[in-house]
Amino acid sequence: MWLKARRARIGHHLFMQFQGYEKDCKNFGLRKRCLRNEAQDTPRQINVTLDITQEQKMGILERMKRKLDSPRGRYIYSQRLGTVEPVFGHVTDAIGIKRFSYRGKRKVDGQWKLMMMLHNILKIHRYGWEWG
Repeated sequence: MWLKARRARIGHHLFMQFQGYEKDCKNFGLRKRCLRNEAQDTPRQINVTLDITQEQKMGILERMKRKLDSPRGRYIYSQRLGTVEPVFGHVTDAIGIKRFSYRGKRKVDGQWKLMMMLHNILKIHRYGWEWG
């Protein structure tokens, strides 16, 4: 296959395009598996996704800005800031755990549960049973 286009635009997506030589396609033993249609005359072309266009990126950013600036978006974002992130800050800064020591989903899940138990015990110690 040869490089047909280094940066081709199709809609809002940027691709790198490769195409097979027509002479190679005619005598290829796996032609049925390579092409979508057995009767296809043109050689195979492959598009490799690189990115989305700048206009599409700006559209996504503008939509997110409008979403966050709406009353509902401000309410949801304020809830997000007030509930979850302090836990991660406390675990990383106050307790000093910055990464997991184990590999594998079960082991990491166990270590995470231990970290959260430690976090909750420290809250109970500092503020008493009413707050925890």
